[in-house]
Amino acid sequence: MKMAMISIFLLFINPAVQNEDLTIVHEGKEIMNIYRDDYMEEFIGKPFISSSKTNELMNQVSEVVHKEAINAKIGNSGEIIPGENGYHLYQEKFQGMFYSYLLGKGPMTMEAPKLPIHPKVDSEILANIRTKQIGQYVTYFNSNNKERTHNIKLATDAVDSHVVFPGETFSFNQVVGKRTKEKGYLPAPVIVKGEVTEGIGGGICQVSSTIFNAVDNAGANILQRFSHSKSVPYVPPGRDATVSWYGPDFTFKNPYNQPLLIRAKVYGGQLSITIFSSNEAEVKNRDIPDASEELPDEVKLEEDE
Repeated sequence: MKMAMISIFLLFINPAVQNEDLTIVHEGKEIMNIYRDDYMEEFIGKPFISSSKTNELMNQVSEVVHKEAINAKIGNSGEIIPGENGYHLYQEKFQGMFYSYLLGKGPMTMEAPKLPIHPKVDSEILANIRTKQIGQYVTYFNSNNKERTHNIKLATDAVDSHVVFPGETFSFNQVVGKRTKEKGYLPAPVIVKGEVTEGIGGGICQVSSTIFNAVDNAGANILQRFSHSKSVPYVPPGRDATVSWYGPDFTFKNPYNQPLLIRAKVYGGQLSITIFSSNEAEVKNRDIPDASEELPDEVKLEEDE
């Protein structure tokens, strides 16, 4: 008898609770389920909406909904791969819909409203700025060093098809990102000319140095560049650009009234960086000494257990 009374009581209580909830949906999937009373507070005996809890909720929904736009890029065969729109939470509309739920009665299902984020670089921009080569530089490396080659390819893919708009500053660290095992970078310590160089992400500085020489050839304004403590074999003395996530960066500014397009490719043991722009770009090139094709002897070091 006692259990029957409890069951009857729950039948009356549960629907009341369930019928007051708000279900927030994103792309057809339920992402959050909340209750009206949790967002109402009382002041001098009167209920009011908690702005702090509402803002916290919007931030939580924003994190789930947000999707970065994907820039257009140039494929391996030279074709232009269109970009994709991203989106972020339409906060004003969300707040209005949420307040309607709080001030109303009964349950509600709400699709999280979104605003589109358009790619910064679209197919039309790429088509217009890949017409005129304004700078290039090629360096060489030992492709038999698998770890270093792998890292060079990862960083090269990260900068390929990157566009630097007029007056904009390019940051190698920002574009390539942190070089970690989670992102696929490998330890690549080697001895070059008797000096131990590089660890996780070994080879990255060859990519930054090659970009430096290419954009210098294209007449860009070099803002930040640091050399290694000793000469490196892949560029002439004084033509390197060392980078580190927690240390030096390589940056340059686009001085022209047209965007710059960076094309970066690896062919066997050859790294090529080519700079393009539109036919309207008035470029002031600089002469840059070529890199040596002769590769130094490398001795791999055993990793610590």
